[in-house]
Amino acid sequence: MARRLLQDMKERFERLRTPFYYYDTALLAETLAAIKSETDKHEGWHLHYAVKACATPQVLRLIQQAGFGCDCVSGGEIKVCLENGFPADEIVFAGVGKADWEIELALEAGIQYFNVESIPELEVIAEIAKRMNKVADVSFRINPDVGAHTHANITTGLAENKFGISVDDMIHVIRIAEQLPSIHFVGLHFHIGSQILQMDDFEALCHRINDLQVLLEAEGISVKNINVGGGLGIDYENPDEHPVPDFKAYFETYAKHLQLRPGQHLHFELGRAVVGQCGSLITRCLYVKQAKERQFVIVDAGMTELLRPALYGALHKVQNISSLSTPQTYDVVGPICESSDIFAKDCLLPETKRGDLIAIRSAGAYGETMASQYNCRELPKAYTGE
Repeated sequence: MARRLLQDMKERFERLRTPFYYYDTALLAETLAAIKSETDKHEGWHLHYAVKACATPQVLRLIQQAGFGCDCVSGGEIKVCLENGFPADEIVFAGVGKADWEIELALEAGIQYFNVESIPELEVIAEIAKRMNKVADVSFRINPDVGAHTHANITTGLAENKFGISVDDMIHVIRIAEQLPSIHFVGLHFHIGSQILQMDDFEALCHRINDLQVLLEAEGISVKNINVGGGLGIDYENPDEHPVPDFKAYFETYAKHLQLRPGQHLHFELGRAVVGQCGSLITRCLYVKQAKERQFVIVDAGMTELLRPALYGALHKVQNISSLSTPQTYDVVGPICESSDIFAKDCLLPETKRGDLIAIRSAGAYGETMASQYNCRELPKAYTGE
């Protein structure tokens, strides 16, 4: 697959107003093909793309054309998926706080199932489904109390996290569902966190699910669908060396360690691993400012365009795609009136001057989709490699 180097796009980028997002659709296609080559080996395996990572229409259409379903966490995401051609019966709806109108929208559209996270939510879905003369298919998100080697703000599988239903309450909530005529229990959902690079974490989840299945079978409860969420990370430090995540190791971990029952369906909800490396935030140097002890490259993008560094202290590789000069050390910062508006400290870049184009890499996931209009700034536009 012929990926486009960002330096090769410089002439086109010069004609565009910065800041903007650029998506390498050739790399996205390569990534989607790598995923399908692994999942197609297994009957009953399904991929739902986690829309919260990136909801850009050009990106969504390519994912839909590859035959993926959707993992949505809001009514707005459901609408966007339907507008971009995803079949309703390939949409799963998660989220700890579903509003009534979102539940109504999902039921009316005929989504595949809800990932339910509490008994109060189950009761509301049952009430709304009954009023609409519908039966809601539900899968319960179980908090497996499995840790993950990742940032504290993006772990989701520990007992202290807000997500999911306690393992201790699992059988109780399934029994409640069985008594509700407008509810149909169809599966269990798990997700332990994001940006996970150690397969041991996913292996631990497999063993936990295996134990829970034995417990459920002892109670006469069978589970049609097992949903293991997503969580596979990407290489933020070396995006060119590792543009496609190690899907082989990821999927083989589940094939080897998860003990599925005959006829069970296995669902994955990858987001970052699908789109993270194909997106870059393209910005322009406004000024180079020499302070007493530091040298700043001030660019026209800020935390309004890419929040992750300010929110998580996240690392993104920064490149000057206009210059090949002798490297110097800079802090790369944005124009927002917040001290946390910093993309990189002590960053080694070719000597940078006003007008140079700067690429902030690996920004395809949780970049554009988290953009804001703080400081009354415009939302960034998006362009593709087409």
